[in-house]
Amino acid sequence: MQLHTAADADSVIQLSHYCIGFVKARELRSATSKLALVITSYYLTNFYSPILDLPYPSNLTERPIMSAKKILILAGDYVEDYELMVPFQALQMVGHQVDVVCPDKAAGAQIRTAIHDFEGDQTYSEKPGHNFTLNAAFSDVDVSRYDALLIPGGRAPEYLRLNPRVIEIVQQFHAADKPIAAVCHGPQLLAAAGALEGKTCSAYPACAPEVKLAGGKYAEIAVTAAHRDGNLVTAPAWPAHPAWLALFLTALGTRIEL
Repeated sequence: MQLHTAADADSVIQLSHYCIGFVKARELRSATSKLALVITSYYLTNFYSPILDLPYPSNLTERPIMSAKKILILAGDYVEDYELMVPFQALQMVGHQVDVVCPDKAAGAQIRTAIHDFEGDQTYSEKPGHNFTLNAAFSDVDVSRYDALLIPGGRAPEYLRLNPRVIEIVQQFHAADKPIAAVCHGPQLLAAAGALEGKTCSAYPACAPEVKLAGGKYAEIAVTAAHRDGNLVTAPAWPAHPAWLALFLTALGTRIEL
């Protein structure tokens, strides 16, 4: 296998995307990454393709390449540690851009997080979590520039819902029917924004009365399960991360092949 031109290299890169199911991102266009993908493609096409039963495509352009989405996360002090950090990292891992903002704070500022655990008591325990550095400014948020919204739980939603601009942002995502993912106490913001009318929604069980009072139907599901109603993806708590994020990626149109 010989590569003579940049076009040849690009063709092989496209083939590697076909074989290993990458979501194409701008970072893959660097020279170092190109070389790594060319080497990977060489071994895939010459040695492993027969074993994996992955035929060389007759027309590489027929294979759709998904575009990265821009996702906004609304957070605040004492947001749940896992429910912020896990989706923040996982969504970037598959190539999406994720901005995390907090009212009255700029990019580079930190927020405190809380760790909520289930230790056999009547409710969850609460411990200090990691500090999280914001990567965008709340004052710069323009909903038209984002494809989706994610609302983690913890203590933050109970006071963020008192902020008129936060409510306005949630309402704009809802009105535009953009994908919204909320977990644990996150649906408190949806209820306050009037975004649950006629929707079936999961949440931490203590939030069930708020879901119902907001005109929604509370989904009683396992703590490891998630629920999707149109572009609304919800879950009871962080143990549901695998199911919740999988449904959210589906709502985003992100396909991962193994």
